[in-house]
Amino acid sequence: MQISIIFILISMCSCTWAQYRSSISIPPTEKRLVCYYDSASSVKETLAKMFIDELEPAFQFCTHIIYGFAGIERDTFKAKSLNENLDLDLGKGLYRKVNRLKRKYPHVKVMLSVGGDRDVDASIGGKEVPNKYLELLESAIGRQRFIRSIYATLKSYGFDGVDVAFQFPKNKPKKVHGIFGSILKRIKKAFSGSFDVDPNSEKHKEQFSSLIRELKTELRTDNYSLSVTVLPNVNSTKFFDIGLLDSYVDFINLAAFDFYTPERNPKEADITAPLYPMSGRKPEFSIDFVVQTWLSKGFPSSKINLGISTYGRPWKMSADSGKSGIPPITKVENEAAKGENTQIQGLYSWQEVCGMLPNANNRYIKEGPNAPLTKVIADPARKSGLYAYRAANKKKNFDGLWISYEDPETAAAKAAYSKNLNLGGVALFDLEFDDFRGLCMGEKYPILRAIKYRLLH
Repeated sequence: MQISIIFILISMCSCTWAQYRSSISIPPTEKRLVCYYDSASSVKETLAKMFIDELEPAFQFCTHIIYGFAGIERDTFKAKSLNENLDLDLGKGLYRKVNRLKRKYPHVKVMLSVGGDRDVDASIGGKEVPNKYLELLESAIGRQRFIRSIYATLKSYGFDGVDVAFQFPKNKPKKVHGIFGSILKRIKKAFSGSFDVDPNSEKHKEQFSSLIRELKTELRTDNYSLSVTVLPNVNSTKFFDIGLLDSYVDFINLAAFDFYTPERNPKEADITAPLYPMSGRKPEFSIDFVVQTWLSKGFPSSKINLGISTYGRPWKMSADSGKSGIPPITKVENEAAKGENTQIQGLYSWQEVCGMLPNANNRYIKEGPNAPLTKVIADPARKSGLYAYRAANKKKNFDGLWISYEDPETAAAKAAYSKNLNLGGVALFDLEFDDFRGLCMGEKYPILRAIKYRLLH
């Protein structure tokens, strides 16, 4: 009887069913928070070692966990674990252990990422070798082997999909030039010609589109997810057919950071990931430029996840680097000491950076190599970014330090940018470099939490 009354009331309404349905209050779609987990963090011998129970709290905040990284075999082009003793069942079985966490957190999808910056064969036997990822694209048989091996891995270990983080050649580092320097550069370019990181980029763009189309066809039967990660300093328009990718991927992750790094720019330090172009810099050295490039090509905003890092990039300041710390800074070196925990040259986790800022442990140290860094907010709206520094002191014989970094507040500002542009969400690179133990601020995963809060409010 009750159902009949409802049916009569709807029938009496002159509006269409679509109009009736649109009048119902439907909660907004949850923004994606895609979290990268580098399994190599579980074998470190320092405080940066992340156990599974320390990864688990992140599942409360993330919508997707991207397990990194798998690679490809050079000869067969099949996907492979980069550490079988860590990932597979004959070893520690992390593939399966991470996927088991979905039983407790069923809202989370776990995807396997292939590529990244880990699977690098720069040389074999002292001889430089071709880029095997480009060789894979050029082989139709290789693409099929890759696809079948990926499918088998997802099926065997319970992954929900695959993330393709392809190793395309990266842009050549560019310096900030003054007027005189820009004139000299143009003269030099006129005589030497332009530098192209890949003369066959158009062919590789078409082949990558074919790979993604073929991969999606294979995954569709089991409803596996497919995403693409655009690694830092990879030219999007050169290697990605942006309009075509929309038909095949569930989302893309734009790693819009590391525009400057100590490795790429060993003699010049600058803000690594400003939201908007900074004065005197190339406009492409900004998050907004990268995002707008994809939007201008018609890629739907709802499928774009803005990549945000959880670490800092340090340079060593010499006595010639100046005292002000205002970037860009020349006469620096890429030889800042490794972080005690991460032990990675040119990269400090947020927890390590946080420990170098003024805190209870260093507040009584007035000067010297262990004195707290001076924290500088480049602009109140945090559109440029943060940096901290300690100038060198030649008389007392200690080097200085300059770091461009991300903290919870700048990460939240970038999450707000993503939300204001109605992007699909945020991709966090990565969990191991957040303060996952809460050692500095007393709260686990402070950057992850700040991003989640801003996406929700």
